[in-house]
Amino acid sequence: MKPQKENTVMSPRERVLRAFKQIPGLPDRVPVQFDLCKSLLEHFGKKLNIPVHYTRNLFEDVTYRISGNEIRTAMGCDVVTVGASESSQFKKVMAEDGSWLNEYGMRMRQGDIYVDIVDNPLAHAETKEDIAAYSFPDPDAPGRYEDAESLVRKFRDQYVVIGDIEATIFALARHLVGMEKLLLDLAGEEEYITSLFEACAEFQTQIGLRLIERGVDAIWLGDDFGSQNGLLLSPTMFKEMLMPHYQKMIARFRDANPKIIPILHSDGAVSQLLPLFHEMGIRVFNPVQPGVPGHSPKEIKDGFGKDFAFWGAIDQQYLLPNGTDQELEEDIRNKIGILGQESGYMIAPAHIIQADVSPARVELFITLCQKLGKRY
Repeated sequence: MKPQKENTVMSPRERVLRAFKQIPGLPDRVPVQFDLCKSLLEHFGKKLNIPVHYTRNLFEDVTYRISGNEIRTAMGCDVVTVGASESSQFKKVMAEDGSWLNEYGMRMRQGDIYVDIVDNPLAHAETKEDIAAYSFPDPDAPGRYEDAESLVRKFRDQYVVIGDIEATIFALARHLVGMEKLLLDLAGEEEYITSLFEACAEFQTQIGLRLIERGVDAIWLGDDFGSQNGLLLSPTMFKEMLMPHYQKMIARFRDANPKIIPILHSDGAVSQLLPLFHEMGIRVFNPVQPGVPGHSPKEIKDGFGKDFAFWGAIDQQYLLPNGTDQELEEDIRNKIGILGQESGYMIAPAHIIQADVSPARVELFITLCQKLGKRY
């Protein structure tokens, strides 16, 4: 392949498809992606004179993955992310203690940064009949995909559009029953566990299929299987209890669109699971959480660069809010130099940028990524 001519500028769509190894050739630069919390979206919306449009997801924290696309693309984000909305018929009713029920029936309360679950609708589940008796939200409820349809129409010619179904199986299950109960009952092989995973997988498969029907290029699954130090469950348990559900889900997505790009988000130290992620059909791994065992850029690129494109790797716990400008520049240069070698990388913070990061730092991050990511 002939190298790109100097000053050749690709569309964000071509840039990302090349970085994700979906079409041959190298991108003109490493693509950039970022999510913004509410206060940062409001700040940049006002600065750019672009109204902030929120797509309120069924699970509250996913809202900021799929909102403000007009603002983020204007700032230099190279992808658009869409997802299912709350039904237009759903009405959030606030209790006296400030909590509310979401569409899943989880009782939610706003925490200092994220929304916390204070009551799980399946906290007392014991049998497969308990799971059968639970009613998931209607995938085809009115208004569910109005925003997704509009954004696909507006952006797909120039951008890769990612359909987000995070909180997919494992995370949705733990939100429904509670983390401690799920892990204990999983270890104890309680009878309802398989039915719970099957039900979560079927619900999110239906959401994903509706997004594929509306024209998204990729489906972004999201379930956290790791902590700061290691896995939450063994590779054997993952392979036996969870992996078949993901394989079936991805197969159905590919039946609907053979060109769909399967992406997986998993926080934590999960490098031990990467071979299984690849076996089940994942082709882009996110967020490559930095600072955890097995996730150094060299380990990830050398060990798994043939199997995956990578998306993420910039620390938002310390570096973005508290690091010096020089530290930020050095880290971006390092990640691009290793993970972006011979393509296969979209640079991004490892999570939604929160209010402890100043707007000036957000702008500096984008500028540095665009400058340092140029290939020629």
